[in-house]
Amino acid sequence: MTSVPLVVRPALLLGVPNRITLARTVIAMVVATYAFRTGELTWLVVGYFTYWFGDSLDGWVARRRDEESLSGAVFDIVCDRACSFLLAAAFMATYPGTIGPLAIYLIQFGVLDTMLTFSFLLWPWMLSPNYFYKVDRPIYVWNWSKPAKALNTGAVVVSLVVAGQTGTQWLPYAVAVAACVVKVVSSYRLVMILVGRQAAAPGEAA
Repeated sequence: MTSVPLVVRPALLLGVPNRITLARTVIAMVVATYAFRTGELTWLVVGYFTYWFGDSLDGWVARRRDEESLSGAVFDIVCDRACSFLLAAAFMATYPGTIGPLAIYLIQFGVLDTMLTFSFLLWPWMLSPNYFYKVDRPIYVWNWSKPAKALNTGAVVVSLVVAGQTGTQWLPYAVAVAACVVKVVSSYRLVMILVGRQAAAPGEAA
């Protein structure tokens, strides 16, 4: 009997990692909706914590249970955008002064980062962006190493909180623009690799 490749194994669609992704997304979005309605910072904090913790948990469980899959990676990427957009909307509704930096962040995360993240699909053997270091380590380090992922989803939000406490209103703009620059540089490097004008630099995970 021919075994079914891991990337297309149907049972993984209902596996534990995808259930965690679904649960954390539903919870985070419900909390974000409530925060949108009430305008309370506490619910925004709970929503972001649910999103960030759940996003780390589903990937960890998938690796521990050897249940990583192409469908799971795509599902996770889509759910990340859903959570981020609704939480950002609630943040902007509660604190209108955050609209500028968050608008830049949403363009970066919703457009540039989404296209870059889905580029792993160009390599049929790759289960998720977490293995992009096998293609090009610089792009991986800038975007999907643990520090990069933490900064990508949390730096702008943290900078907004810091700005609110210290009055450094320029900080969130600087962080959001810096993230955009990273995505533009990464995208340019990827395109150059794909068209053969730049040599890829595979390496080890960070």
